[in-house]
Formats: sequence, C-alpha cells, structure tokens
Amino acid sequence: MRLRTKKTQQQVADECGISKSLLSKIENGQTASAIATLSKISEVLHVPLSWLLDDHDDRDLVLLPHGERQFKVGDENMGYSYELLANRSRFTGIEPTIVHVTPRDMNVRQEAYTHSQDEFIYILEGKIQLLYGESKHHMEQGDSAFFKGNKSHLFIPVNNEPARVLTIFIDNHL
Repeated sequence: MRLRTKKTQQQVADECGISKSLLSKIENGQTASAIATLSKISEVLHVPLSWLLDDHDDRDLVLLPHGERQFKVGDENMGYSYELLANRSRFTGIEPTIVHVTPRDMNVRQEAYTHSQDEFIYILEGKIQLLYGESKHHMEQGDSAFFKGNKSHLFIPVNNEPARVLTIFIDNHL
C-alpha cells in the first residue's frame, strides 16, 4: 500500500514518528509492533488497521474458525498480545480483537498508548485497571467501556494475573 500511494519508507516513517529502520522491519515481518504504531501507519496510508493485519481478499461473509485465527499476534513484552477475531472487508472501519493482558512480571511496558480509533472493551476474563488519561478504573469480568483512542490509555492486570479483553477498534474516519 505504501508503494501504491507512492510514498517512500522515509516519508511514511516521518509522518508516523518512527524510524525508517523500524518501518522496514514491520513491512518485512521482521518485528512485532504495537497496535498504536500500526494504527499510525494505517492512518498515514489511509487504510483501516485491519488492512495491515489481514491478507485476505474482500468478502461479504468471512467465517473464521478458532483454529484459523491469528493467535496472539505481537509481543507480550509490550504488555499485551492480541488475536484477530475477523478477517473481513478492508473498509468496514471495525477491528474486533481479543487483547491478552500480560501479567506485570512479564510486562515491561509502562507508558500508555494512543491511536486514532475509538475503542470498545469488554472484560472476558480476569481483572484490569484501565488507565485513561489521568484516571484509573477497576474493571472485571463482564464490565465494559467505550472511549476515544486518541487519549492515553493502558490496561494493567490486577494481582499480577493475566486478563482477556474483547476489544473493538472503531475507525470513524471511513
């Protein structure tokens, strides 16, 4: 997509605030990247986040059995990993995932994330502290929240136990 938009790696990297080297590694599948970084790249390329994560053609109906899902894409040292729940049409503007919140003793990530999509979360398992801006919210199984992704936020596990969070990214720019 970068080549289709006739942008150089340096142009995209500059617009995303990342190094050209990191962008090259992401493009070549040599490194895992935070959703926030991928979100910035998708915004610069004017495609939904799912387009960067999904290599399937557009279809009206996409069934995705559990065994065929991309499971735990990413790096647990970022504080989470995630799995895509739907490989669907690139321009729907909705990205459903399950975020696996990493226990603190494995979690080296301390700084909060921001991205361009709004976010809906539903706690499937475990408990988290949702840091949102300057506030902290205790959430447990069955709790849900909706918030703007462009405000800093971070999921922190409670009692050093992992958690699973259904997360739906909603791109309002499409």
